[in-house]
This record gives sequence, structure tokens and C-alpha cells, in this order.
Amino acid sequence: MNTSGEPLSLAARLADRRSSGRAHPHGMKWTYVTRRVMPGLSTLVGPRVHDPRSGDLVVCRVTRIGAHDHCEDRWGRHVRLWPGDLLVGALGNRYATDFYEGYVPRGSRTHLLTAGGLIGDVLAAHDAHMAPTELEVIGAVVDDDMRPLSTEDFAAPTPPPGRPRHATIAVVGSGMNAGKTTTVASIVHGCTQAGLRVGAGKVTGSGSGKDRWSYIDSGAHSVADFLDFGMPSTFGYPLERLADTMFAIRDTLAAEGAAVVVLEIADGLLMPETSGLLERLSGIADSVVLAAVDALSARSGVEILRGLGLPVHVLSGLVSRSPLASREATETTGLPVFTPKALAASAALELLGASTNTAA
Repeated sequence: MNTSGEPLSLAARLADRRSSGRAHPHGMKWTYVTRRVMPGLSTLVGPRVHDPRSGDLVVCRVTRIGAHDHCEDRWGRHVRLWPGDLLVGALGNRYATDFYEGYVPRGSRTHLLTAGGLIGDVLAAHDAHMAPTELEVIGAVVDDDMRPLSTEDFAAPTPPPGRPRHATIAVVGSGMNAGKTTTVASIVHGCTQAGLRVGAGKVTGSGSGKDRWSYIDSGAHSVADFLDFGMPSTFGYPLERLADTMFAIRDTLAAEGAAVVVLEIADGLLMPETSGLLERLSGIADSVVLAAVDALSARSGVEILRGLGLPVHVLSGLVSRSPLASREATETTGLPVFTPKALAASAALELLGASTNTAA
């Protein structure tokens, strides 16, 4: 039984390098961004593509361990990395103010941008982090006809338009690490505990099993994200593509029976793609929750959201950890501040309106 999760023919193709110490049959580590590639699919290692693009699937060798000493496998499990390991990931861009700014690589020497398997050249880094883990691109993942494969080849079909029975709730943040995913998970759990069927979606960001499992562990009936629609990371894609994906995620979750859909939009309000998507939110969100770091960011964020005519109803995130900061935020915005614990109990239902029927 093959327990490594990699397409067997690709592993076999690389096995003949064992004698040189460059690889071994079970050394392939298929990262999270490849989760939609069917196990057992017949694939080979081809030459590097001349015009690399976001989503291209590649085989890389780890040459030096840096900030990422592990990767996430297809299921999101942490897998230790060692120099010499071969991993399969996807080329892409990353926009993370608290980590790396990175772009699709142009040469064979590059970096691991995320544990989820996003691969690209680091342009800038937050000074709290080590130098990136270094990689050497061995070649492209190709099919039996030597056609280079991409995450786009495994994207889900566009679903028919549909809305959840009760509400679509959008969670946005004042910045990175403001508490968005925790807020989403708490809303999911609160609505699920009330007997509602909840779908959770990650609209933007970089592919990561951590977020998906957070939603599932909180009780989400169904989960969808941008990776399901062909993107390993959303930074650098056209705004219209991202807007279409946001609606496709909502429609997919509704089609799978979600009475409530909770959507997370990554990064902060000033991130270019997030800023552009906010202008589309009025067509999809019945309620908006702002995860903020402190009262000042809450005030600024609420002003931006209200300026766009968005129905921002609640504050949460890191600001909710401090009763004093929460009072400041409420006084300056007029909005209630709910802790994750409160949302997970019953406060999440306040986002649904008085007509909510909990017999989903």
C-alpha cells in the first residue's frame, strides 16, 4: 500500500536517482497545495517551463533549511523537512506583511514561501523571521503527454448561482493576525451548536491546511477555498477572478446544503486585493464582522467599511482579549465587541437576524 500520497509513476521516475543520494522512492513530499491532484494519477518529471506562472506544479529539492523546517502534506499534517528532501509544490506569489513578500521564481534556485507548499522568490521579509528555506527546482510535473500540470487543471467546475437559506457572513481584518480565522471558527461553532448547517470558505490567502481544519474542527458541514478553484495563492491574480471565486465559493457551499455561509477574506483592509473585494461585498454579505487588533484599528476599519456601505455589525479579534480595549472600541464605533468564546456560545446568532429558524 502506498502511504506517501504521491502519484506512483512520479515516485518511480525519481527512484533511479537513489544511488547518487539525490532521492529515494518514498522521499517525495506532496504539499498541501497539491491536495486536489488525484493520488495515483500518472505523472512524470519534465523540464522546467520557460515561462513559469502561478499554479505551475513543480518538483523541488530542499537545499537548505530556513524559516520553514516542515511542510504541510495533502491533508494538512506537518511533515519534517530535511536537506535533500524532494517536495512537490506550486509556484505562486505571497503577500504577508508579517512574513514574506514573494513572487513566482524565474530561475532554478528559489524559496519555500509557505508550509503549504507555495514556491517563489522572497523579495522582502519581516525581521522576526529567519532566512527562507532554500529550494532547487528539479522540473515541472507533467502528464504522460509531457504537458506541464497546474493547479488550474484540477479546479472545480463553476457552480450554479445560489444563496444560503439564512445568511452570508463575511469576516475581514484590520491587518494580518488580527484574529480572522479564530473569529470564523467561533461563528461556525456558534451557529452549528444552534442546529444550523454551516459552510465555511476562505476567499483569499495562501493555501494552508491549518485554516481548513480549523473550520472543520469547529463543526463546518462543508468547506471550500480558492485552491478548489485553481489558485494556490490569490496574490497577483486579477480582481475579477478573485470576485468570481468569492461568489463561486458561496454558491458551492449553498449547493452543498449550508443554511449559513461564513467567508474569510485574508490579510488587512489595505491589502490591494482585499480592498478591491470589499467593493464587491455588498452583493454577497448580509453581515460583516471586523476582526481588529485594537480600538484604533477598529475605528479606522469601521470607517472604511461604512464608507463602502457595508453592513458591519460586530467587532471581534484580538481587541476582544482586553475588556478596556473592547470598551474603547465600542465607544468609538458604536458596535459591540464579541470574544471568540461569546460567538461560539450564542452571540453568532445575532449576525443572522431575528427571522433565523434554527431547525436547519
